[in-house]
This record gives sequence, C-alpha cells and structure tokens, in this order.
Amino acid sequence: MALTGGCFCGHLRYEASGTPFDESLCHCAMCRGTTGAPAVAWFTVRPRDFKFTEGKPTKFESSEDGVRSFCPQCGTHILFQSTKRAGEVDVSTCSLDDPDACPPKDQTYTASRVRWMDDLPSLTSFPRTRAEGR
Repeated sequence: MALTGGCFCGHLRYEASGTPFDESLCHCAMCRGTTGAPAVAWFTVRPRDFKFTEGKPTKFESSEDGVRSFCPQCGTHILFQSTKRAGEVDVSTCSLDDPDACPPKDQTYTASRVRWMDDLPSLTSFPRTRAEGR
C-alpha cells in the first residue's frame, strides 16, 4: 500500500511505497530551524520507493550532512536526504494525506529538545480554537 501526500498548497504531490521504517519525532536544532516547529515527525523509505507525482521541489543544502526538499510556492518541507545514508530518504510525516497512517515510534535528539515540550500534557487543550473553547 502506498502512502500519498503533498505540500500545503497542492503544488507538490508524492507517493511513498514500500514499508516505512525509522518513524521518528526529531528534536534537532536543524529541523527546528528549517521548519519553525518545535519538532518534526519523519518516516524513512528507500529512494526507489519515493517519487514526486506532481510538481518539482526546491532543494536546500541545510548542512554538509544533507539536503532538504520543499515546495517552491508554499515552503512545505517534504524530504530530507542525508549525505551519510544514501539508501534512505526521510519524508515529513505531517505532509501525508493521513499522518496517522505512520505515527512516530521513537524520538531523536531529545538532548536538544525544547524544554517546554515536556509540559505539553499539562497545558490547557482546546479541540479547535481558543475562542471556541472558552
């Protein structure tokens, strides 16, 4: 069964076939810096099992360790390709049409996790907006 997804604006669409592995929530400073999010969920597939079906991404060499691919129109990050792991490509889990289809199984770079992430369960939660929940 293939996993499908794309960017926020719809310019990029992709298909990931094969069995995903290394499903993870990454807390590294590089992921935080390139997305503006406190953490990024990724899953990994073999490069032969990933293809863009619509659009062409822009690539950015974020470090000597890898290249990130994102939508040139809306900026959604889709891929991370490590220069140290040629046989793997990391796909942004939340770019999936159904992110629940591939949940994280572990967390990486927890030593650099934003400290307030530990307090998330204690925060007041709203099913939608704050205004709707008050």
